[in-house]
Amino acid sequence: MIVVSDTTPLRYIIEIDKSHILEAIFGKIIIPEKVAEELHGPKTPQKVRDWMKTPPAWLEVQHADLSIFTPQKKIHAGEREAFALAIELKADAVLLDDKGALAEAKRLNLRVIRTFAIFENAAAMALLDLPQTVAAMRKTSFRFPPQKDVDAMLERDRQRKEQNKSQTLPIQEQD
Repeated sequence: MIVVSDTTPLRYIIEIDKSHILEAIFGKIIIPEKVAEELHGPKTPQKVRDWMKTPPAWLEVQHADLSIFTPQKKIHAGEREAFALAIELKADAVLLDDKGALAEAKRLNLRVIRTFAIFENAAAMALLDLPQTVAAMRKTSFRFPPQKDVDAMLERDRQRKEQNKSQTLPIQEQD
């Protein structure tokens, strides 16, 4: 699976110490040079900048050929490079959260995976505790999805846990 990431998903997943889920879910993630630069930037939390000093082997930085993509909407430089790289590599998905860039991704027929979808998948794989992860994200500056969407995700997680719990309970013999 070829996955290209924009800055935001990586930044916040690293900030709350959940970067291990990315390798478990995607194997490898590719970022353009501009995203790497943004993750090193002065406005980025120190924890993320420190992480980027020695990135894991599953994170790959590549040059994006901007000549293959001209955005129709105004998007940030990191998103522009991520889209160009996704087109060039014929990526299976782009990790992205910016609302303005979502329309451009749709126009380009790029499959977008948002940060909270990553968390929900990770929870389904038992890689993290979803309510704890949502609580950790609330302590950051991340722009949350609508509360009804978060509530629905947490309810699906609760139901999944209940279902798994009932499947693992020992069967009691009757006298």
